Amino acid sequence: MSKNINNTTLFESKLYNKIVALSRNKLLYSKFNLNDSFQNRIYLIFIHLSFLFVASKKKTSLNLFNQNLFDYTFHKIELNMREIGYGDVAVNKNMKLLVKDFYNILFFCEKYKKESKNNKVSFIKKYLSLNIAKNDDKNDDFILYLDKYHAFCLDLGSDSVLKGEINYNYN
Repeated sequence: MSKNINNTTLFESKLYNKIVALSRNKLLYSKFNLNDSFQNRIYLIFIHLSFLFVASKKKTSLNLFNQNLFDYTFHKIELNMREIGYGDVAVNKNMKLLVKDFYNILFFCEKYKKESKNNKVSFIKKYLSLNIAKNDDKNDDFILYLDKYHAFCLDLGSDSVLKGEINYNYN
């Protein structure tokens, strides 16, 4: 973890809370039949965050902000794990795995636009637990959600990201 956790600005906190709100959107659990589990919520945070990082990658003014947001996000996840009863060894082990998974998700999101539908479905199935067995309609719907969120992130300006003003509404 970085030393900057205590220096996190209101902006990182506000953006983190927006990302958490996106990952807790009831639509994700009702329309797309995602399991409402701690792990799914973390991976949804990672997916939403990754698309923001990809969109802001070329904006050098956001590099430090993105690093602080990354640090803040993992610090909050660590605190949440401790709150639900994970011990030190389990937290450390899980945090290493989560960081690795985050980077895998980020890497996939960087090339998301070029990915085939089958690769996107495989990605969804790898990281998210669904309440559906073989219902491809839900996968297609969730891919459409991700496509629209990806486009939304690409259209965001630096000021919107810095101020935590990401008001994504999926229709």
